[in-house]
Amino acid sequence: MALPKRRQSRARGRKRRTNWKLDAPTITDCSQCHQPKLPHHICSSCGFYGGKLVAAPKE
Repeated sequence: MALPKRRQSRARGRKRRTNWKLDAPTITDCSQCHQPKLPHHICSSCGFYGGKLVAAPKE
């Protein structure tokens, strides 16, 4: 099994990790009630998905 000959410096390790960012979730508007929702999810306020009523809306 290969092993590193020398320890990597902190700067080199941190340079490699600079792009470990989280992206903000994409939020779209519901086509029925225009409330924000996640794409490909049932709208929590009206219960519609794909233009059809799928679940009873929460009151």
